Amino acid sequence: MVPNQESSSSINSTVSDETKTCDNCKTPVAGMYCSHCGQSVESTLKYFWTVILHILDDVFSFDSRASRTLTPLMLKPGFLTNEYIIGRRVHYVPPLRLYLFVSILFFLSLNFFAIDENGGVLNIGNTQDSVIKVSEHITSLEAEKKTASTDRLTLIEKSIAKFATYKKDLTEQKSLLIKGMASEAVDLEFDKIEEPDNFSEKDQKRLSSLVEQLAKTKRGEKTDFSPPKFTIGNNEDGSFSLDFLSDENNKKLDTFAKLLSKKSEKAFTEDPTPLIREAVEKLPQLMFILLPLFAALLKFMFIFSKRLYLEHLTVALHSHSFIFLCILLIQLIGLCQPYLNAHYPLLGNGADFLEVVIALWMPIYLFIMQKRVYRQGMLLTTIKYFIVGSLYMLMIVFTGAVAFIWGLAST
Repeated sequence: MVPNQESSSSINSTVSDETKTCDNCKTPVAGMYCSHCGQSVESTLKYFWTVILHILDDVFSFDSRASRTLTPLMLKPGFLTNEYIIGRRVHYVPPLRLYLFVSILFFLSLNFFAIDENGGVLNIGNTQDSVIKVSEHITSLEAEKKTASTDRLTLIEKSIAKFATYKKDLTEQKSLLIKGMASEAVDLEFDKIEEPDNFSEKDQKRLSSLVEQLAKTKRGEKTDFSPPKFTIGNNEDGSFSLDFLSDENNKKLDTFAKLLSKKSEKAFTEDPTPLIREAVEKLPQLMFILLPLFAALLKFMFIFSKRLYLEHLTVALHSHSFIFLCILLIQLIGLCQPYLNAHYPLLGNGADFLEVVIALWMPIYLFIMQKRVYRQGMLLTTIKYFIVGSLYMLMIVFTGAVAFIWGLAST
């Protein structure tokens, strides 16, 4: 049977239309990749926003896998890791992508909770409540002035001046030391006003001492409340040097150490906001370095398990994703806490309980995860759990110290 000529022509035309030429080696290409050189026929030169959307899709496209990943991540220790190791991966978000997504949320929130909307550190010295109390008290005294007798008017004006000074110290001073002293003095002042019968002689001495030391501190004089001077030095004269460096390099190192000392003293006595902001910004990079080091620690501790390094790295990625999510949840609950306590006390108590549950669940989860992934006896798992935990805490402390020094150097 002779094929229909029109039909044959149509097929040839379709094949011809679908056939493309490789831009690299000029070989005809029938599919998406060249069979000769392997280059994709799809151009990498696209509109900028198209490229950005592709990148975001690669990083954040969780689709239906999100629920199948996040639920066991939080509630089923070791499940995701074991699934990934045995090869059942298509239904879950890959460990690295999961860690990137969670860590981005975590460190953004960490920066938000560390620094308030005005650029200051949240809850330093607990001054906000003191400012509100002082402002309300000044308002009430101003109202009382209108009907007060001459003798009472003098006392009211002195009291207004005193509390106005407290308010200025709490709102305008950069020194955390002054703010903290003023906040404590305000609390004692209100104890004296609201509960005069319970205000002891010891409380009065403490208040008088605070007022005196506060005045000295504002004049720049050294007081009992002044923090110890922070120095970086390993020699008797306070200089810093290393034996293996030349005199010239040691001189540069000592100059750098003195600069860090001066910056740290300023951060601790005045405004720590720039230091905290810089340190928080350094943590994501440092944690990304810490992850493979933690995986190497697991490889060493479970060297006889005959597991590949990437399997230990999967454990590290999943465990850190879990920890970051738990801390993020605690932060969010803490953010809602004042509102719940003020309007829904019962829910506020439930939120407190939930924070405790999450905090307790973290070490329990990590222990169960280690037991299920490495499948060792209870005694051996317990011993290794505490060894790994102790060494990891040292790594975290070292990472924090590096972030602190790096932050100081950047401010």
